[in-house]
Amino acid sequence: MEKRRLGQSSLMVPPITFGCNVFGWTADEKTSFALLDAWLDAGFNFLDTADVYSRWVPGNTGGESETIIGKWMKARGNRDKVILATKLGIEMAPGKKGLSRAYMQEAVEASLRRLQTDYIDLYQSHRDDPDTPIEETLSAYADLIKAGKVREIGASNFAADRLAASLKISSEKSLPRYQSLQPQYSLVERTEFEGPLEELCLKEKVGVIGYYSLASGFLSGKYRSKADAEGKARGSRVEKYLNDYGLGVIKALDEVAHRYEAKPGQVAIAWLIARPSVTAPIVSATNLEQLAELVEAAEIELDAESIAKIDAASKPQ
Repeated sequence: MEKRRLGQSSLMVPPITFGCNVFGWTADEKTSFALLDAWLDAGFNFLDTADVYSRWVPGNTGGESETIIGKWMKARGNRDKVILATKLGIEMAPGKKGLSRAYMQEAVEASLRRLQTDYIDLYQSHRDDPDTPIEETLSAYADLIKAGKVREIGASNFAADRLAASLKISSEKSLPRYQSLQPQYSLVERTEFEGPLEELCLKEKVGVIGYYSLASGFLSGKYRSKADAEGKARGSRVEKYLNDYGLGVIKALDEVAHRYEAKPGQVAIAWLIARPSVTAPIVSATNLEQLAELVEAAEIELDAESIAKIDAASKPQ
């Protein structure tokens, strides 16, 4: 399988990242273990999680996803086979949020404990913290790297001007550099990333691992009416795409998928993989059948005609 360098970092990753936000939410521990086993068996090893996953579920406090991954790595004895990305910064409890040096030192220890490891391959700022000086955050990352607790760092949900400012300070002060960006990016959510942010990532060689790559499952083609979304865990998130624009994107994916003997979701992921700015889009699965579909998406190489057809249908309105 083709491996891609993440930004200018030391990390070589496969063309798809597994999003572990479903662990402890729509996938229980047993299912999560089976998914992780199958992911590694298929030749993939890049996992993305966050300390806050899945705090939004009633009864959860955050840390559930990291805890499950930690148990799995310990049970399998495979930490050295996994490239592990996690994030910090979103509120875990009152007063426990942000990118200050003090909180970062606390958050990393909590993540390492849950993950049952002594290092994180890619530690990411989950969102920008305008209340903390950029230099403070980057110098705190420098300390974590020097201590061997973190290998590389990334940003998530950063605006172009703030990512540019961070890269500038990294260069001027010889501090660690954000090697990756995690924006929302899919065929029906193109405006947030395309433009200044994408141009910056290309110019500065920042790797991109976008989330919601299938728009909460909409681009899989399984939601084609409001009835399809009713009662589903992500149903409320896909309703906004059930319009002429969203269904037009699905129609284009259907047509290209037919040519490739593939499924719409596989083509949507293949389109992202083919994008020069994208390193490894993040996708999730809650069962082995979904996972098998995702794995096959990495083998689809779309031709220029197919990319143009999908581009035209998904052009932001």
